[in-house]
Amino acid sequence: VHGSVYFKLLDDATFFAASSLVDDVFVLTASFNIYFLRPISSGTMTARGTIVSRTNRLLIGEGVIMDDDDREIARGSGTFMPSKVSLGERLGYR
Repeated sequence: VHGSVYFKLLDDATFFAASSLVDDVFVLTASFNIYFLRPISSGTMTARGTIVSRTNRLLIGEGVIMDDDDREIARGSGTFMPSKVSLGERLGYR
């Protein structure tokens, strides 16, 4: 699997963890680091994200990807910032 798939899974998992804590504006990924631990060529990849630190302007998340055998295949951490874009009907939120 290409590294961009690892990034997408980890960024989404940690982004949604951050977004679950911010209910008024859209959250932006400010930076992201990935550690590729083992390759995968078949099976299911499962990503989980958590927020490990939060201030008014910055959230830090960590994510992990597991394979079908519950082995860790990648790990990442990202920083997220609340934007000035309100969550409203313009973005599809009601």
